[in-house]
Amino acid sequence: MLSVNCQGTPYEIGVQHGTAAKDHVARCIDFYASLFEKTSKLDWAQVQDIASSFSDHIKSTWPAYHEEMQGVATGSGRSILDIVALNVRTEIAFGAFSDGCTSLAWNTEKRAYLGQNWDWMEQQKENLIIVKIAQFGKPSIQMITEAGIIGKIGFNSAGVGVCLNAIRAKGMNPERLPVHLGLRMALESQSAKEAVQALEHWGMAAPAHILVADATDATGFEFTSTTIEKLVPDGKGRVVHSNHLLLKHPGITDTVWIKDSLFRVDRMAELCDNLPTEPTWAEVSKLFEDEANAPTAICREQKGESTAATLFNILMDLKQKTGVIRMGRPTQVEETITLGF
Repeated sequence: MLSVNCQGTPYEIGVQHGTAAKDHVARCIDFYASLFEKTSKLDWAQVQDIASSFSDHIKSTWPAYHEEMQGVATGSGRSILDIVALNVRTEIAFGAFSDGCTSLAWNTEKRAYLGQNWDWMEQQKENLIIVKIAQFGKPSIQMITEAGIIGKIGFNSAGVGVCLNAIRAKGMNPERLPVHLGLRMALESQSAKEAVQALEHWGMAAPAHILVADATDATGFEFTSTTIEKLVPDGKGRVVHSNHLLLKHPGITDTVWIKDSLFRVDRMAELCDNLPTEPTWAEVSKLFEDEANAPTAICREQKGESTAATLFNILMDLKQKTGVIRMGRPTQVEETITLGF
């Protein structure tokens, strides 16, 4: 799997990302161009038009992110609007994508687990890359992302980690922070508390659940374009989430768009209840291998009614600042990548 080391100014970081992952970025654009056409009836020229309105706002409000995306565009030989479109793909799709994931944060006395299965169409697996970023005045970052997207799933040298669950709810606000840039902002934070404050301040442009954690704390952020609600750990230090809103959001109704989302969140909680209060790494890893309710299980398979599969599992221990990515379904591991500081 491609791993890209980036350092320097935002633009230099982007150039290094785009240059190393040029082919991956091109395939990623092709993938989403086809998907936008299918799910949103938008051709790529129309997608670029939508991206243009986001681009101006990002450039004026979060200029460093725009500079990094410009660097990715330069390095990969694509237009800035191509790269912005990837980074606001959640917002452009208006929640039409059906990527389904299951995430868990679990703080114990010895560990601060944060992990998830990331479920999406198998075609996109070849476009996943590891990006490691060192930048002045901010924590270093190690994350797994779709090529060209500057914020995704991972953790930083301060021990702050993030996971993502897709949520479908009506509404999109282009004045708020795009979801993937929200993930990047969290990854640039010195603590979970700092990340929480930043995300609360800006709000998200589109619906999503972002699970933010560090060595001592975890918060499940449920966002829509108009609301923010926070899920705190249960009495055993856990936050479990899948792909529907667990909390009440004023004016938002019926977000259960993937039927098995209800099953997966209950199943993960049940499996956790069967573990000791201080579970081992192996025991927590195994949670993500569960195939009950197959093919629409925690460990998902792309067949029958399921249009996506688990493309990778990531498990982090934010106390130790280490992480392991298992590529492919965690019951059929294709490659193992270790991250750490």
